[in-house]
Amino acid sequence: MESIYGPDEANALIMIVLKHYFNIDRVRIALEPDLRLSESELLTLHFAVKELLKNKPVQYVLGETEFCGMRFFVNDSVLIPRPETQEMVEMIVSSAGMRRATSPSYSILDIGTGSGCIAISLAKLIPDSDVTAVDVSEKALEVARKNADANGVSVHFVLDDILNPHVKTHGCASQQFDIIVSNPPYVCESEKSEMRANVLDYEPSTALFVADSDPLIFYRKILEFAQKALKPDGQIWFEINEKFGNETAELCREKGFKNVEIIRDFMGKDRVVRAQRQFS
Repeated sequence: MESIYGPDEANALIMIVLKHYFNIDRVRIALEPDLRLSESELLTLHFAVKELLKNKPVQYVLGETEFCGMRFFVNDSVLIPRPETQEMVEMIVSSAGMRRATSPSYSILDIGTGSGCIAISLAKLIPDSDVTAVDVSEKALEVARKNADANGVSVHFVLDDILNPHVKTHGCASQQFDIIVSNPPYVCESEKSEMRANVLDYEPSTALFVADSDPLIFYRKILEFAQKALKPDGQIWFEINEKFGNETAELCREKGFKNVEIIRDFMGKDRVVRAQRQFS
């Protein structure tokens, strides 16, 4: 494994596998120097390592990952939730808490939900929220429904395509939302050469990539949708490609949104754009 991942990452991956399957961590290894795996446990470890040697992400090997303190099932129908996405969720929760006096309950729409990590976390962490989650993939929605059930939250899941100009997400012609959030595809096709094999070979390309000729297509369509579906003064939150922070923010302004802000992630990269809808 070291030839693929390097010694530090290889050791970290083995410890993740040991903890997941056998509840073995470094502390237990130190306290039990004679600890040995059984033949069946060694076989389980062998198959996990075999998959890791194919560059398969450890989250797909284990079938789950952690996000916002919750466990989420994942497979190659959905993206693996990232720390920067969790950071955006935490920002939304904090913002909702500060606005609690004026908005005791929230209606929330997550566009491109994938595993459901954003929608489910918001449903869990914002009391009295009514959450709708949309995705173009039925297979992704199957994973998201399973995650909602596992984490004990109610989310309304909708199969729909925001790029379709006739999108009628959850009857939005008659419903408006306090918060619209999206982590849409934003990696340009030309950036593939910069990405690792474990992403390119396993994670769903339709959830990752956009054409270089129109890298902001999803943001433009979502903003046009939000012009009617977002309540006046409601917030829209985007996870973005760091290369297009200023362009995404300017697009928000062009579409009539106010208080547009670019927020950097824990790595210091432009990662989130937040804006509000103007009063009509």
